[in-house]
Amino acid sequence: MKKEIYFAGGCFWGVEKYFSYIEGVIETKVGYANGSTEFPTYEEVCTKNTGHAETVKVTYDDNKVFLMYLTDMFFQIIDPVSVNRQGGDVGAQYRTGIYYRDKEEKAMLLSMKEKYQRKYKEPIAVEIKELENFYPGEEYHQHYLDKNPGGYCHISRELFEKAKKGLMFPYIKKEREELKERLTSLQYEVTQNRGTEPPFQNSYNKLFEEGIYVDVTTGEPLFLSTDKFESGCGWPAFAKPISPSLLVEKEDRSHSMIRTEVRSKIGDSHLGHVFEDGPLKRGGLRYCMNSAALLFIPIKDMEEKGYGEYKCLLENKEEINGGKIL
Repeated sequence: MKKEIYFAGGCFWGVEKYFSYIEGVIETKVGYANGSTEFPTYEEVCTKNTGHAETVKVTYDDNKVFLMYLTDMFFQIIDPVSVNRQGGDVGAQYRTGIYYRDKEEKAMLLSMKEKYQRKYKEPIAVEIKELENFYPGEEYHQHYLDKNPGGYCHISRELFEKAKKGLMFPYIKKEREELKERLTSLQYEVTQNRGTEPPFQNSYNKLFEEGIYVDVTTGEPLFLSTDKFESGCGWPAFAKPISPSLLVEKEDRSHSMIRTEVRSKIGDSHLGHVFEDGPLKRGGLRYCMNSAALLFIPIKDMEEKGYGEYKCLLENKEEINGGKIL
């Protein structure tokens, strides 16, 4: 599904280039947002107190990248406590902000802001507001650094390279040797050798406590308890992941069957398989996962374990009774 979000992070030349590197971003466009005048020019924004911020409209496919990741990426390229200044640029037009159209995104964005506030003593200056207006910038500003590779940019080359390689997400794939020492023999067999644990005799088949399920090898978030349901198959079943961008699906022809294997994107761990016999009202899919590939974090521990920003997603839940969707 195509979605859009608006980031103000100082000079829009570098911010636009940075987001253009991210897998799942469809289009980037620079412009002026949330000001008091219509159709402003660059000169007016810089000199006439228009109230506009240099902003980048990011259009993305939320099947390939999700908003939390884009927001994390944004916070890597700004000084979040700096007021009306980024790099060598000073003025209200260089303030930092995230502007949304979808009001349901507000809680998550505020939660992300709170996450970063815990890392700083000074107040985070990033404003989280609904988009009031956005006017595209002049053509010569669009993809400026593509046209002028040596042009001014306040973002380091190192960050550009990390964005290109997808290295900004705070989870890292572990070496097999390290995993062999850290995981149980069953966890290692399932995640690294595409094993399968016994049905019904596993940790999370009957667990319906509120919380989040993460990759046991990396900690990357994968599923929410609100999407878990009782399927009767003997393994934990989910109607959907937090975002499809967190998973990789591959054809599996083992055991004389044709199935769709599911792996974690960063950890490259075997998780299980996805089938098309899930609850129709939740999309019709059944992500049948191995408990041994997952680690469950109850909601009371999510803040302490570093998953606090995901708590707001648990609030938008359908009623569940013992894992059965009502």
